[in-house]
Amino acid sequence: MNIAAPPDTKRRALGKGLDSLLPRVQPTVPAPGGHEGESGKPREIPLELIDRNPFQTRSQVDEAELAELAASIVANGVVQPVLVRPQPNGRFQLIAGERRWRASQIAKKATIPAILRQVSDEQALEITIVENLQREDLNPMDQARAFERLATEFHMTQEQIAGRTGKDRVSVANFMRLLKLPASLQTQVESGQLTFGHARALLALHQHPDLEKIARKVIALSLSVRQTESMIQNLLNPERAAKAAKPEPIVDPNVREVKDRLQQALGLKVTIDDHNGRGKVIIEYSRLEEFDALLEQLAGSK
Repeated sequence: MNIAAPPDTKRRALGKGLDSLLPRVQPTVPAPGGHEGESGKPREIPLELIDRNPFQTRSQVDEAELAELAASIVANGVVQPVLVRPQPNGRFQLIAGERRWRASQIAKKATIPAILRQVSDEQALEITIVENLQREDLNPMDQARAFERLATEFHMTQEQIAGRTGKDRVSVANFMRLLKLPASLQTQVESGQLTFGHARALLALHQHPDLEKIARKVIALSLSVRQTESMIQNLLNPERAAKAAKPEPIVDPNVREVKDRLQQALGLKVTIDDHNGRGKVIIEYSRLEEFDALLEQLAGSK
């Protein structure tokens, strides 16, 4: 006998299914324009009737990529429908798919395939944030701010954010820490002058008075992330840096040869501190038996 499995009541991340976040338009609710909303089926909607998503969290869009997408739409049309919600004034508000919507405008399209969903303002905001976080080209600061909005406006823990967006908790925490950087450095991360790796390294100095000066040096010298980390560690640990920078003393080849001969003859570690013919010889032993053997070799057997 087959037993039906209980329905999965957990809401999935956007990448695992938009329907988990987007309730369908009920057939009983008339869509603007006198047509009833079709559950899950795309319909062609005039671009001029679609308003931009007011909850959009993305601060930057690559214009070159947008132009490429527009050229693709001219050749092949819009492959994936956008998501919109009907408005009382007969217009529609974009929920997801802003790049496709903007590229369609550039491509001079009259309509765009769209799926209608009936969602609240809160749901629209959450969907927009999660959709953006699923994209790989979102800059680190936009990601950090999106995570922060989920935490503050939806009271999500880092674990819950990670589960909803498909990220791991450590990554969520690392991105959110970027918001501790000064505004000027956040701008440099947004523009790509500083990478996520550079920003993470600089966070160790987030209360340092010269942080912005150090960041400018990283950019001016095109330092790698590893070089940046090394420089910061030297700033935080100047004594260790000075010790590491101390040059190795120059040893006279003749002194080195004598040291090696003594070590071989005695079987012990020997150090010769020579200064222009004056100095000392240090012989190290680690147990009493070695000391007794050394005495016999130096004083001679009785």
